[in-house]
Formats: sequence, C-alpha cells, structure tokens
Amino acid sequence: MSRGLAKLLILLALVPVSAMPLLAQSKSTTDQPDQGFGPVDTSAPATPPAQIIQQFAAKESEFRRALDNYTYQRDVRIQTINDDGKPDGEYRQVVQITFDSGGRKSERVTFAPQNTLERIQMSPADVSDIEQRLPFVLTTEDVGQYNLTYVGRQKVDEVDCYVFDVAPKVMEKGKRYLKGRIWVDQKDLQIVITSAKNVPDDMRKGHEDLSPPFTTYREQVDGKYWFPVYTKADAELHFSGGSGYMSQDVRIRQIVRYTDYKQFRSTVRLIFQGQDVTNNTGQPQPNSPPANGQQSQQAPPAATPPH
Repeated sequence: MSRGLAKLLILLALVPVSAMPLLAQSKSTTDQPDQGFGPVDTSAPATPPAQIIQQFAAKESEFRRALDNYTYQRDVRIQTINDDGKPDGEYRQVVQITFDSGGRKSERVTFAPQNTLERIQMSPADVSDIEQRLPFVLTTEDVGQYNLTYVGRQKVDEVDCYVFDVAPKVMEKGKRYLKGRIWVDQKDLQIVITSAKNVPDDMRKGHEDLSPPFTTYREQVDGKYWFPVYTKADAELHFSGGSGYMSQDVRIRQIVRYTDYKQFRSTVRLIFQGQDVTNNTGQPQPNSPPANGQQSQQAPPAATPPH
C-alpha cells in the first residue's frame, strides 16, 4: 500500500494481531490472541517434535491439494482509524472463488463499493498478501524454508494443540516469509491458528514497506480439514518519512472472512453403452445388460430389522 497524503510507498501486508513481540515499526492495538488460552505445557511430548513437524507438514500438503478443489467466498474489509477510534476510510471487496466450465479456478468480484481510503492506497502486493499469505499453509514443500521451535502443548477452546514458533531460515531477495507462532491440532495435525507477520519490512525512507501483525483462525468445516475462516489485524504503523516527507502513524484495521466452502463437483459425465457410469466402480449398473449375453440374476432383497 502507499500513503495517500504523503505519497510514501509501502507494501502493507493486510494482516491481523500477533502473539509474538511486535516490531518497533508497528504497534498492536488489540490483545495478543493467546490470552485466555490454557496454560502451556513445556514438557517434552511423547512424539519427537521433528516427527510432529513432518506429520503435520504432510497433512498441510494434503489440505492444500484439497483446498484447490473448493469454492468459497472471501470478504475483505480494510479501514484506517482516526484518533477518535472511528474509521475515516475503507476498502471493501467481496470475491467468489469458483471454477469455470473447463474446471479452471477463477475469482469473480461480487461486491466492491467505492474505495474511500485516503491515507493509504492498495497495491498489487497487498492483493497478493490477501490471496496467498493470510491463509497460511505450511506444506512439506515449504517447511524446509523455516526454523520451527517447539514451544509446548496448549488447549485452545476444546482443541489440544502443539505450539511452534516459526521463522524463516534465510530470506531471499524479493520473497516474502512468515514469522510468528502456529497452533497445530494434536489429533488432526493441521494448523488451527496462525499468529504472525509477513517479513521482511522495507525500512528505506520514502519507500517504507511495513507489515502489521495478524491472526488467522481456522475451523473444521467438512469433518476432515481445517479451513481459514477469519483473519484480523489491528495495528498502528509508523512511517518515518524522509527528505521532503512527513512522518506519520496510521492505524490499520483489517478483517477477512472466508465462508461458503463447497467442494467442486465436475459436470463431466462418462457414458458407456448408453449408461451413465460416472460414479461406477467397475460393477455393472443394476439395469444394464450383462456383457457376456447371459441372463442377469436379480440381487436378493436387503435384510431389514424386525419390527
């Protein structure tokens, strides 16, 4: 994002409140997300942490593949907050993630009122953060880029979790990473909460790239996978300015809601000898003629419990 009045270039990673210590450049205005959670048990787990990481990263890879086959709605609201605690500008966009007739994933904007943000402006980097980094997924392919430190076990509501601190091993130029904390369900071995910020920040005066801390919550919506459902950020970003620029603090509030998850069903049908065999498992259809020309035998009626 860029500053509207002072015209300072910043790439604001649109994200919510963090459990980790905040950087000096951004100050959270809300409580840390782990407040109210159960106590942390720091004793060694029965399963070695390295094995836990391997298992949940594999499950996250499975979830990533599954997510690519779901439609859903993403509702983004970004506000700047004035000294009275009231919004003085807002960006809103509702997007439906669907599939076209060819089975390709697409995004369709269904609601987008006039953008009234004045002190900041949306940038392509902001859009990328919303789409790719707020719903953080740590797969087997990506886990090697991070140092994961086992913190302990903690109960979140009714979910028993492993807790890990996450930080990038090396930050390559031009790439974005996540630094913070994740909670992993001990049973399903999937991330249920991410509390972090996108790094690195660009501190060059006049070209500041600041990222507020964020928290993303997931929910089990299909009985198998934990899907992102809510992301929140509420932080004050300090722009130091530079030659010809005025320093300024801008409070940002962001909420992203993910709803209406539905597994994509293909409309393609397989027809064999005039019969729809799309869901056929290899057994002949009840009303289809036998392949060898012999008369088919009627299946016996199913047993029913006595009345």
